Amino acid sequence: MSQQQWNSVDDYFTGLLAPPDDALAAALRDSEAAGLPRIHVAPNQGKLLHLLALTQGARRILEIGTLGGYSTIWLARALPADGRLVTLEHKPGHAEVARGNLARAGLDGLTEIRVGPALESLAALGAEHAADPAPFDFVFIDADKDNNPPYVEWALRLTRPGSLIVLDNVVRGGAVADPDATDPGVRGTRAALDLMARHPKLSATAVQTVGTKGYDGFALARVLD
Repeated sequence: MSQQQWNSVDDYFTGLLAPPDDALAAALRDSEAAGLPRIHVAPNQGKLLHLLALTQGARRILEIGTLGGYSTIWLARALPADGRLVTLEHKPGHAEVARGNLARAGLDGLTEIRVGPALESLAALGAEHAADPAPFDFVFIDADKDNNPPYVEWALRLTRPGSLIVLDNVVRGGAVADPDATDPGVRGTRAALDLMARHPKLSATAVQTVGTKGYDGFALARVLD
């Protein structure tokens, strides 16, 4: 099948099951106008994140990699009125766009954007967690792929048994299956998947996808007792 066919099927699924609303459409427009890279999740993938968080009954969500806040909107809409979402963004310009998008969507009261290198932000969250150990119920990892292993490790520290961890972009155009790959993103992804496979507190799987974002996929892991 061709990319055009993948796009057509995604367009059909999106139009039928995840049609855009004003806040989501504006978030994409403002992100593009600000020159942000077009690497946000597809609408049907955003709806999947939303449904996973709803099914999980998530009250506290951690997102690693905010970009313009498009996936953040999908996730935050799954929270109850007293829920909380913390999202981590390295670039101040991206965070500024995301803040505007979240405010327009009426979600600024539920969400907090922390700006800086994610590993530093995660260390700060870890220190806070030691004093106030309310765990995250759902973690979405979609940031620099070479740091995927420590992101997964931090996700484990900040969650509880029963929490769900989603790791995005794990297929890397098929390169993830190459044990001799030298690309840092592929190596980081392979190491994260290996960690998920061997860690006694995780049960995980990974799924390949095709669509408007090309050939990719995600990993899904549940934190065990």
